[in-house]
Amino acid sequence: MSVIEPYLSNVLAVFWFICCWAGYSRYATWKGRSTACLASVLHLYREDWMRRMLLRENRIADANVVGNLERNASFFASSTLIILAGILTVLGASERAVSLLADIPWVQSVSRGLSEIKLLGLALVFVYAFFTFSWCMRQYNFAAVLIGSAPMLGERHVTEQERNAFAARAARVISMAANQFNFGLRAYYFGMATLAWFINPWFFMLVSTGVVLVLYRREFHSDVLEVMVYTPTQAAESPKEQAA
Repeated sequence: MSVIEPYLSNVLAVFWFICCWAGYSRYATWKGRSTACLASVLHLYREDWMRRMLLRENRIADANVVGNLERNASFFASSTLIILAGILTVLGASERAVSLLADIPWVQSVSRGLSEIKLLGLALVFVYAFFTFSWCMRQYNFAAVLIGSAPMLGERHVTEQERNAFAARAARVISMAANQFNFGLRAYYFGMATLAWFINPWFFMLVSTGVVLVLYRREFHSDVLEVMVYTPTQAAESPKEQAA
């Protein structure tokens, strides 16, 4: 029983980790449809951005913004490859890594095989992150093409309905790219939680739960969300401002 117990606790920890990650992703998507969150509010701003872009003759600034967003995703994709290279290096020297961890207090003593499984699990998290960021980059490329094909100001054969449809379509593509970027960042968060697995599985479960709370707080109850949602009204202005 003493031999089987560590494996059971690790299996339970992995199951809890998957439930936290997949469960929160599904919950955030479901709740974002009816509650203001960073993703839903930013999508509204992107729709405004695309409608205003159609009123400008020069779209260089808009293309530069999309290029900057793509470079952010490219940075994380490159960083993910470096992290994966480091994990594979440690995997090749797992015996030394196990001996170093054994000297740290509160670290559960495990076999070399289990340590390699943990490293492979960590690598899988960042492999997912790499594919997510690379797909995000491609979608920003698609958005740049859409901006290049946007109808020019004053084109008579383009109706207002077609302009609104284009703005909604372009904003949707940019939001899809941003969602992929958000998924990649979540993978980084949960990748950091996976590091706690090397200490012991119970701490791994605790940190995974903490990551969910942090993500929920930032996406649904952050200060920046309150600022973006808040719109001053005439009634909220002071009498002096109204008189001016």
